[in-house]
Amino acid sequence: MLSYRKAGAALGALALGGTLLAAAAPAQAAGGTPSPKTLPSPTSDGAKGICKRLSKTEQRVQASLNRLNGPVTEAGSIARLEQRVDEAKKAGHTEVYTYLNDRLTFRKSLVPTLTTRQNDLKAVDTWCTSQGLGGAQ
Repeated sequence: MLSYRKAGAALGALALGGTLLAAAAPAQAAGGTPSPKTLPSPTSDGAKGICKRLSKTEQRVQASLNRLNGPVTEAGSIARLEQRVDEAKKAGHTEVYTYLNDRLTFRKSLVPTLTTRQNDLKAVDTWCTSQGLGGAQ
Protein backbone atom coordinates (compact mmCIF):
# COMPACT_ATOMS: atom_id res chain seq x y z
CA MET A 1 0.00 0.00 0.00
CA LEU A 2 1.37 3.42 -1.00
CA SER A 3 1.81 6.08 1.58
CA TYR A 4 0.55 9.61 0.90
CA ARG A 5 4.09 10.86 0.53
CA LYS A 6 4.99 8.26 -2.11
CA ALA A 7 1.74 8.83 -3.97
CA GLY A 8 2.34 12.59 -4.01
CA ALA A 9 5.86 12.11 -5.30
CA ALA A 10 4.64 9.79 -8.04
CA LEU A 11 1.95 12.26 -9.12
CA GLY A 12 4.48 15.11 -9.11
CA ALA A 13 6.92 13.13 -11.27
CA LEU A 14 4.12 12.21 -13.67
CA ALA A 15 3.02 15.83 -13.97
CA LEU A 16 6.59 17.01 -14.54
CA GLY A 17 7.15 14.36 -17.22
CA GLY A 18 3.95 15.34 -19.00
CA THR A 19 4.94 19.01 -18.93
CA LEU A 20 8.34 18.23 -20.40
CA LEU A 21 6.82 16.13 -23.17
CA ALA A 22 4.28 18.82 -24.01
CA ALA A 23 7.01 21.45 -24.23
CA ALA A 24 9.31 19.26 -26.34
CA ALA A 25 6.74 18.45 -29.03
CA PRO A 26 6.45 21.99 -30.52
CA ALA A 27 10.22 22.41 -30.36
CA GLN A 28 10.73 19.26 -32.43
CA ALA A 29 8.00 20.21 -34.88
CA ALA A 30 9.65 23.56 -35.61
CA GLY A 31 12.87 21.91 -36.88
CA GLY A 32 14.27 23.57 -40.02
CA THR A 33 17.16 25.97 -40.12
CA PRO A 34 18.13 28.11 -37.16
CA SER A 35 17.02 31.71 -37.09
CA PRO A 36 19.56 34.35 -38.12
CA LYS A 37 19.87 35.49 -34.51
CA THR A 38 21.47 32.19 -33.48
CA LEU A 39 24.09 32.15 -36.24
CA PRO A 40 27.56 33.15 -35.07
CA SER A 41 28.77 36.61 -35.95
CA PRO A 42 31.85 36.97 -38.19
CA THR A 43 34.00 38.02 -35.23
CA SER A 44 32.75 35.40 -32.78
CA ASP A 45 36.12 33.64 -33.01
CA GLY A 46 37.71 36.33 -30.82
CA ALA A 47 39.71 37.94 -33.64
CA LYS A 48 39.36 41.43 -32.17
CA GLY A 49 40.77 40.32 -28.84
CA ILE A 50 43.62 38.41 -30.47
CA CYS A 51 44.56 41.43 -32.58
CA LYS A 52 44.32 43.68 -29.54
CA ARG A 53 46.68 41.50 -27.47
CA LEU A 54 49.00 40.64 -30.34
CA SER A 55 51.93 42.87 -29.42
CA LYS A 56 51.98 41.64 -25.81
CA THR A 57 51.75 38.03 -26.97
CA GLU A 58 54.66 38.53 -29.37
CA GLN A 59 56.70 40.11 -26.56
CA ARG A 60 56.01 37.15 -24.24
CA VAL A 61 56.99 34.60 -26.88
CA GLN A 62 60.18 36.52 -27.69
CA ALA A 63 61.06 36.84 -24.01
CA SER A 64 60.59 33.09 -23.54
CA LEU A 65 62.83 32.31 -26.51
CA ASN A 66 65.46 34.74 -25.24
CA ARG A 67 65.41 33.08 -21.82
CA LEU A 68 65.58 29.54 -23.23
CA ASN A 69 68.47 30.43 -25.54
CA GLY A 70 70.24 32.45 -22.83
CA PRO A 71 73.67 31.84 -21.30
CA VAL A 72 74.53 29.52 -18.43
CA THR A 73 74.11 32.41 -15.99
CA GLU A 74 70.45 32.97 -16.89
CA ALA A 75 67.79 31.17 -14.88
CA GLY A 76 65.50 29.13 -17.11
CA SER A 77 68.00 28.74 -19.94
CA ILE A 78 68.68 25.44 -21.62
CA ALA A 79 72.41 25.94 -21.09
CA ARG A 80 71.95 26.31 -17.34
CA LEU A 81 69.81 23.20 -17.11
CA GLU A 82 72.35 21.25 -19.19
CA GLN A 83 75.02 22.28 -16.70
CA ARG A 84 72.87 21.09 -13.78
CA VAL A 85 72.23 17.75 -15.55
CA ASP A 86 75.98 17.28 -16.06
CA GLU A 87 76.71 18.10 -12.41
CA ALA A 88 74.06 15.64 -11.18
CA LYS A 89 75.51 12.93 -13.43
CA LYS A 90 79.07 13.58 -12.21
CA ALA A 91 77.90 13.48 -8.59
CA GLY A 92 76.16 10.14 -9.17
CA HIS A 93 72.71 11.44 -8.21
CA THR A 94 70.79 9.15 -10.53
CA GLU A 95 67.28 10.19 -9.52
CA VAL A 96 68.11 13.90 -9.69
CA TYR A 97 69.84 13.36 -13.04
CA THR A 98 66.76 11.60 -14.43
CA TYR A 99 64.43 14.33 -13.19
CA LEU A 100 66.57 17.17 -14.54
CA ASN A 101 67.18 15.38 -17.84
CA ASP A 102 63.42 14.99 -18.36
CA ARG A 103 63.00 18.72 -17.68
CA LEU A 104 65.79 19.43 -20.16
CA THR A 105 64.09 17.34 -22.84
CA PHE A 106 60.85 19.23 -22.32
CA ARG A 107 62.58 22.61 -22.29
CA LYS A 108 64.36 21.81 -25.55
CA SER A 109 61.01 20.87 -27.11
CA LEU A 110 59.69 24.33 -26.28
CA VAL A 111 62.08 26.09 -28.68
CA PRO A 112 60.55 24.76 -31.95
CA THR A 113 57.05 25.20 -30.54
CA LEU A 114 57.68 28.83 -29.63
CA THR A 115 59.42 29.48 -32.95
CA THR A 116 56.38 28.12 -34.79
CA ARG A 117 54.12 30.25 -32.61
CA GLN A 118 56.24 33.31 -33.37
CA ASN A 119 55.85 32.69 -37.11
CA ASP A 120 52.10 32.17 -36.69
CA LEU A 121 51.85 35.48 -34.85
CA LYS A 122 53.55 37.25 -37.75
CA ALA A 123 50.87 35.86 -40.07
CA VAL A 124 48.14 36.92 -37.63
CA ASP A 125 49.65 40.41 -37.50
CA THR A 126 49.43 40.65 -41.29
CA TRP A 127 45.83 39.45 -41.21
CA CYS A 128 44.84 41.88 -38.43
CA THR A 129 46.35 44.78 -40.32
CA SER A 130 44.55 43.82 -43.55
CA GLN A 131 41.23 43.58 -41.68
CA GLY A 132 41.66 46.94 -40.03
CA LEU A 133 41.74 45.41 -36.56
CA GLY A 134 45.10 46.85 -35.69
CA GLY A 135 47.89 44.40 -35.09
CA ALA A 136 51.27 44.71 -33.45
CA GLN A 137 52.64 48.21 -33.63
